[in-house]
Amino acid sequence: MQSLINRFLHRLQDADAIWVQVRDTRGSVPRETGAWMAVFSDSTLGTIGGGRLEQDAIAHAQALRAEPTLAREQSYALGPSLGQCCGGRVSLVFEAVSATDIARLRQQMQSGHQAVALFGGGHVGHALVQVFANLPLDVHWIDSRDAPFPDTVAANVRCEHSQPVQNAVTDLTPGSRVLIMSFSHAEDLDIVAACLLRQRTHADLPFIGLIGSKTKWATFRQRLEARGFAAAELSHITSPIGLPGLRDKRPEVIAVSVAAQLIALPDWRPA
Repeated sequence: MQSLINRFLHRLQDADAIWVQVRDTRGSVPRETGAWMAVFSDSTLGTIGGGRLEQDAIAHAQALRAEPTLAREQSYALGPSLGQCCGGRVSLVFEAVSATDIARLRQQMQSGHQAVALFGGGHVGHALVQVFANLPLDVHWIDSRDAPFPDTVAANVRCEHSQPVQNAVTDLTPGSRVLIMSFSHAEDLDIVAACLLRQRTHADLPFIGLIGSKTKWATFRQRLEARGFAAAELSHITSPIGLPGLRDKRPEVIAVSVAAQLIALPDWRPA
C-alpha cells in the first residue's frame, strides 16, 4: 500500500499540481493546520475538510493554472461566506508544484512525522502497518524471525530483522511510541524489560504498549518486579493496548483500535 504522500509524489513525476495547505485556523474548523490536498488537472488527492470550503479551494487552484497571478493565499469565514455550520475561519496557501519539487516536498511533508517502533510481524502487526501507511508516522518494524515481512511496504515503514529482538530497543529513535506484539510471550517480556531499562536511563519512550490480556500483564508485572523494576516504572506500560471495551478480536479491528489510541495521545501531532 502506498501512503497518501507517496501517491502524491509519484503522480507529480508526470503531472503538475497545485498544492493547497491549511496555513492557519481560528475557531471550529473541519481540518487542522498542516492539512493538505493536491489539485491536478483531472483529480485531487488528500483533503482540507470537504464541503463548500474544499469545493471553492479546488476552483481557485484550477483558476491558478490559467492565471498564475491570482492570489496565493485565501482566507475563508466558514459561516458567513460558505454557509458551513463550523463557524470558524481557515487560511489556505496555494503553491504550484512539479517534478522538480519532489525532493523538497518529501522532506517537508515528512518532517513532522512521529516515530513508532512496532515489534512483531504477526497478523496484528501486518494490519497495523497498513493502517499506519496513511498516517504521519515513521514506522520501524522489527521481528526476530527471518521472513515475517511482506515483499513491499509503504514508504514510511522500515523493516529490521533483530536477533535477539530486544537488542533493537537501543537504537530506537528518541520519542518513539513502542508497540509490542511478537510471536512469543518470552520475547515480549524481554522487549518490555529492554524498554524499561532505556526509559530508566533516557526517559525518551513516551508510550510503551503491550498487546494481550489483563492476565498476561499481571504475570508480566510479577516477573518484571522480580527483575528489579519498581511500581512507578511499571506504570509506564500500557497493557492491554487499544480502546477499552472492544470485543471484536479480528486483527484489522485491533489495528484500528491501537492506531486510534496513539492518535488520542496528548502529544499527537496531526502533521
